[in-house]
Amino acid sequence: MSPARPAIRLTDRSPSITGAEIAAELVPPPQFEHASFESYRPDPNYPSQLEAVDALHEFAGVWRAQRPGGFFSRNRKPKAALPGIYLDGGFGVGKTHLLAALWHQAPGRKYFGTFIEYTALVGALGYAPTVKLLTGTQLICIDEFELDDPGDTMLMTRLLGELMATGTQVAATSNTPPNALGEGRFAASDFLREIQALSAQFRTIRIDGLDYRRRDVEGSAVSVDDAALDRMVAGMGEKGERVSHDSFDELMTHLATVHPSKYVKVIDSLDVIALSGVHELHDQTDALRLVAFIDRVYDAEIPIIASGFPLSEVFDETMLAGGYRKKYLRATSRLIALTTGELPPHD
Repeated sequence: MSPARPAIRLTDRSPSITGAEIAAELVPPPQFEHASFESYRPDPNYPSQLEAVDALHEFAGVWRAQRPGGFFSRNRKPKAALPGIYLDGGFGVGKTHLLAALWHQAPGRKYFGTFIEYTALVGALGYAPTVKLLTGTQLICIDEFELDDPGDTMLMTRLLGELMATGTQVAATSNTPPNALGEGRFAASDFLREIQALSAQFRTIRIDGLDYRRRDVEGSAVSVDDAALDRMVAGMGEKGERVSHDSFDELMTHLATVHPSKYVKVIDSLDVIALSGVHELHDQTDALRLVAFIDRVYDAEIPIIASGFPLSEVFDETMLAGGYRKKYLRATSRLIALTTGELPPHD
C-alpha cells in the first residue's frame, strides 16, 4: 500500500511566471472549452439575448467570408464592420459564454483572458514586447475590463489602440465601476468614456436577463469543524489525492505577497483545497484579493473544504452594499459551488 500523500501548504508556494507562460494561459477557462453560439440558451423573455447572438454572428462574419471558398473570397471584400464589440450586461446572462463562443469562431492567433491577465502580461514582458507579441493577432477577448484602476485602464486602452490599428479585432465585457448605480445599467457608457478615443471603434451590445447568481447566493457554503476537516484531509492523503491545507489567515497573508497573475500556479496540480479557521473579512483589499484567488480556483474546478465561517459569508455587509457588490456576489456563488461540489451555470 502506498504511503499517504502529505498535505501541501499553499503558503509554501511563491511561484514565478514568465510572459510566455501568461500568454499560454490566455485561452477560455475549461468550462468554456466547447462554448458555442448553438449551446447558448437565450431566455425568450429577454429578446436582447438572442439579438446579442445575432450581433456576434455578424461580427464573426468577416472571418467566415475570408475563408477559402467563402462568399467574399473572389473579387469582393466583406462588409466593413467596427473592429470592436462590447457586451454590456449583469452577471448570469451569459456574457462570458458568448465571448468564448466568439473566440472559438476566430481563425489564426487569438487570445482570451481577464483584464488582470493582460496587465500582468505587460508587467512581465514590458509594454513594447507585449505589443510585438500580440501584433498580428486576429482576436483579443477581454473578460471583465476593469474600470476601477485609471492607470491600468489607460495602459490597456493604449495597447488596444495600437493593436486595432494593425487589424486586430477586440471583444470585451466589463465589471461595474465602484459606486456605479444600477449594477451594470451604466457600464456601457462608463466603458466608452474610459476608453475615450477608441469608443468609436466599438459596437455596444446590451444583454438583459435574470441574474442566476441572485438565486444561487440564497444557499450557503458548506463548513465543517476543525476535527472533521483534519480527518478529511488525512483521508484524502491516504487515497493519494493532492490536497492543500492552510489556515485562512495564513493564506490571506500569503496572497498579499503574490501577484494575482501567479495565483494560477499557486493552485497548480491540486485536487482539493482545505482551509481552517475561516472568518469574516473587513478589509476591502483582502476581500478583492480573495475574489481574484477564488476566480482562479473556480476556473480550475478545484473543490474547497473549510472550517469556521461558511465561505459564502466572508464578505461583510458593508462590502455587499458597496461598489464592488457584483464581484462579491459572483465570488459568493462560486464559493457555494466549490464547497458543495455543484457547479452552477456559467456567466
